Amino acid sequence: MSASTNSKFSHLPLSTSGPIECAVSGTVLLNTPYFNRGSAHSAEERREFNLTGLLPASIQTLEQQAERAYQQYISRPDDLARNTFLTSLKEQNLVLYFKLIQDHLTEMFSVVYTPTEGDAIQNFSRLFRRPEGCFLNINDIDRVSHDLAQWGKPEDIDYIVVTDGEEILGIGDQGVGGILISVAKLALTTLCAGIHPNRTLPVVLDCGTDNEELLNDELYLGLRQKRERGEKYDKFVDEFVKSARRLFPRAYIHFEDFGLANARRILDHYRPEIPCFNDDVQGTGCVTLAAIMAGLHVTKQKLRDTKMVIFGAGTAGVGIADQVRDAIATEKGISKEEAAKQIWLIDKPGLLTTKTELDHGQQAYAKEASEWEGKEGSLLSVIKEIHPNVLIGTSTVPKAFTEEVIKEMAKGTERPVILPLSNPTRLHEAVPEDILKWTDGRALVATGSPFKPVKGPWGKDGSEVEIEVAECNNSVVFPGIGLGAVLSRASKVTDKMLVAAVHGVADLSPALKDDTAPLLPGVEDVRAVSARVAREVILAAVEDGVAQEKDIPTDKAEELDEWIKEQMWDPVYRPLKRVEPEGASRAAKAELKVVGSLEKVEDKAARE
Repeated sequence: MSASTNSKFSHLPLSTSGPIECAVSGTVLLNTPYFNRGSAHSAEERREFNLTGLLPASIQTLEQQAERAYQQYISRPDDLARNTFLTSLKEQNLVLYFKLIQDHLTEMFSVVYTPTEGDAIQNFSRLFRRPEGCFLNINDIDRVSHDLAQWGKPEDIDYIVVTDGEEILGIGDQGVGGILISVAKLALTTLCAGIHPNRTLPVVLDCGTDNEELLNDELYLGLRQKRERGEKYDKFVDEFVKSARRLFPRAYIHFEDFGLANARRILDHYRPEIPCFNDDVQGTGCVTLAAIMAGLHVTKQKLRDTKMVIFGAGTAGVGIADQVRDAIATEKGISKEEAAKQIWLIDKPGLLTTKTELDHGQQAYAKEASEWEGKEGSLLSVIKEIHPNVLIGTSTVPKAFTEEVIKEMAKGTERPVILPLSNPTRLHEAVPEDILKWTDGRALVATGSPFKPVKGPWGKDGSEVEIEVAECNNSVVFPGIGLGAVLSRASKVTDKMLVAAVHGVADLSPALKDDTAPLLPGVEDVRAVSARVAREVILAAVEDGVAQEKDIPTDKAEELDEWIKEQMWDPVYRPLKRVEPEGASRAAKAELKVVGSLEKVEDKAARE
């Protein structure tokens, strides 16, 4: 999106056309990442904003800056050092940071997110330089509203990501370091869906930690106490949610990496009341359902007839079950209870039955113990008994999908959909090469981590065929859902909105045109995918009566697409328009966030 003003929607508050108002100058401007563009400031801006003498004489383009930044990036010795470099760049120049990653998204995705972000989170207290995000303390519940209020006025925040740091990226309890998962998720919403980066808020709820390594680390920056649970924890979460809603009534709240005992419970409690989302539950479920639907399209099967086994009944496994169940119920016009009968969950005790000790989310899928009397509840036994056509792995049990298990799947259905989703790669239930070898190339496979294409003699005449393996990456779905919810100002996120998002992704599956192509679009196409997902989510929100934004152009798809894209932030340098501080917005005065540089804080103090 250029900085032109020729869009019919350029009057919208989130429009990306035209100049940006700026009420600061000199070193304050250069120390504000949203305004600073370093050597790319034009001669006019340098004079207008008192930057002469503060910058080298040469004026460069954003593309030249990005090339220089890329050379600096690749000179770093390892991915963690590259991650730290990108963090430093973000603190200097927001547009350049996003431009660099967007230009190299496929290459850098694993550095700004999993697995490298997991390393950064584990080393948070050792790599710490400057705070980013809002740190809320369970021992200061009475200050939650005050601390959140520092981040802006009601109209300033669109998207909040909050975590309590208990179950981070498969690496467990990381305490206050969890702030970085909130930061990373918000970076993805901007990269993948154009959420305005200066209108987002990363939050960590510091409740202590049960990670002994952190508790014994003298450099650890969080509360040095065991993780708080029970009534005090619930009161803390509730105070955060109520304060966030009161202070930022238009904001969408994204819960991230909460522990198994809390993730679904919190989502179920607040979902009927506010626009909120849990990526581990709903995002994982949506992207997996999109892969399943694309696979079923290839096999010419119907979702309504699906029998699915999920190996690993934690947050992700139950979240996937919920999305598939809800979609089956919608397609067949039956109750969720009836649809749940087509899904079997297996965990450490074996098949979940009415005799198993179950948590809240698992109970809907428990099979009658009397029907399984005398039968084994192992993965292989269940497959032999029910002949499923879809097998999901969310167990983190490496190599659990043995040759015998995979071949049994292939016996029961011509083209089984098999999705080993556990992260990281070493915890995968099976690798694509083995799954395809054991099924003579018939299986339709997507994984939780990236894998290279697999070659084998699976052509109709025995010729060699290369099959591309999709990565079930939540980033193809959660940013678009968030964008749709933000732009429509949805009062809540409904089942219909989530199913619409799934269809938006599944309809763009490369496998629909070529069954050797991936089941899901890749990250290189993610902005177009997010725009499509947002469109479907907005239409569903309007249909469900939860869209609060006025004048959404729903009559023509092309017009709605333009309306969406006009409000998607792009990393381009828009002209700066000088405005006087008196009467200027907080954004113009560089006051949207309190994490500005020391110079900015000192400058403000001097003026006061």
